Amino acid sequence: MSEADPRGGAREERAEPEVRTDRADNAAEGGAGEEPGPEGLGAESSDPEGDAGEEQAIRQRKNRLYPGVSDELAAAMKTGWADTEQHDLAPIPQARFTAGRRAALSARFPGERIVVPAGNPRVRANDSDYPFRAGSEYVHLTGDRTQDAVLVLEPKKEGGHDAAVYLLPRSNRDNGEFWLDSQGELWVGRRHSLTEAEKLLGLPCKDVRTIADELRAATGPVRVVRGYDAAIEAALTDKVTGERDAELTEFLSELRLVKDEFEVGELVRACESTARGFEDVVRVLDKAEATSERYVEGTFFLRARVEGNDVGYGSICAAGPHATTLHWVRNDGPVRSGELLLLDAGVETETLYTADVTRTLPVSGTFSPLQRRIYDAVYAAQEAGIAAVKPGAAYRDFHEAAQQVLAEKLVEWGLLDGPVERALELGLQRRWTLHGTGHMLGLDVHDCAHARTETYVDCTLEPGMVLTVEPGLYFQPDDLTVPEEYRGIGVRIEDDILVTEDGNRNLSAALPREAGEVEAWMASLRA
Repeated sequence: MSEADPRGGAREERAEPEVRTDRADNAAEGGAGEEPGPEGLGAESSDPEGDAGEEQAIRQRKNRLYPGVSDELAAAMKTGWADTEQHDLAPIPQARFTAGRRAALSARFPGERIVVPAGNPRVRANDSDYPFRAGSEYVHLTGDRTQDAVLVLEPKKEGGHDAAVYLLPRSNRDNGEFWLDSQGELWVGRRHSLTEAEKLLGLPCKDVRTIADELRAATGPVRVVRGYDAAIEAALTDKVTGERDAELTEFLSELRLVKDEFEVGELVRACESTARGFEDVVRVLDKAEATSERYVEGTFFLRARVEGNDVGYGSICAAGPHATTLHWVRNDGPVRSGELLLLDAGVETETLYTADVTRTLPVSGTFSPLQRRIYDAVYAAQEAGIAAVKPGAAYRDFHEAAQQVLAEKLVEWGLLDGPVERALELGLQRRWTLHGTGHMLGLDVHDCAHARTETYVDCTLEPGMVLTVEPGLYFQPDDLTVPEEYRGIGVRIEDDILVTEDGNRNLSAALPREAGEVEAWMASLRA
């Protein structure tokens, strides 16, 4: 997915997401309605795991059809349920890696309380939410992906920290929450018990409904990852500062710069699924021609949902002149034979690691001479960029190598006045190359984006880093400085590159890149 900043990173501050603010105080309320549940069903629980020590009101939709619950029905719903506690659970694969990540975090901020929320559901409309996706910082440190959760590192007097995850327990069956509340398990599915979660995560797990009061009563220095949980931030409002919290977010971004073996394995899986998604699209290009870019989007999305959690970002399915728009995600335009389809898409695994791959494909299966000339130039630039990715190289080297090739081609074609060195010094090629040649990749499509400049775009590459190499040329439909036949052509080629001990490995190499190989691959899939 292309970067708008040639320095290589998405440098904007994270926008504050829309979150529910009642979660930390009343997690069992569900938040989807406006009325408490029927009288008598909000009483305190006798379930030792489901009772946060306070009465938890049950919330439902305002205009529900049933005005109340009879005592007989309430009593009947409490009984006759099998014990579903899971006893033979093994730790998740990430657990042996997340412990080391938390240890690094503990060492960086000794004596300070660290609070890392997973985030809350975001409202799509009225009482329906967008699919929940936990914050990358929280996932990286715990391996957990549940909503409303919070990781807390509590400093110990003797040094180090005690880590605990605060989660919403199983739904309460005594007070009816499990079937009456909009977030009860009969509505949204079973949650792990706190005991089960402890086995899976290798961490003590506590009831999240106590966390806001605990944080309000906390003393000493505190840091929190902002932008995910408004209620947690409100509980800490007099204890944190923007500068200190920014340092925490920077460190957690930098902690992800070098991937461990688990993360590399997940990125390999993401790339393998992504390659199959691209194959799916090629097989149905005739149906996309009969409909629109949305057929391409839907086809790839099916693969992402079958083999992973989701797409890692909004798929860019840009046909014809839409390929000149870097982040075209409307995907509602026509797909026409004779034009190019720029498909920038990635599967996100169940553990939330994403691929980020782009191929530019001739819809007919064959490049026109001009399309191939432009494509070959981008391919040569990508080859130069990939060759520059190796341990000990400067991060900027791959970008500069790719830009050198593209500038040379633009001068050769007469679109840019030479010499090439002057054009590069002034950045004149950027009229048609537009974006940086790549970015870090991992849990986020633009991973590690909050890292300091000196540790990201000014860093030296190390084994274990994963980045994209994605040069492009984009001739806008209204660009009068280029011949008419160029206008409306956009080409980008992107692969996911792992820095190895002796060079690099292309994790997405299963998809062909050279123009002749692309045409042969498409013909074999459409035969």
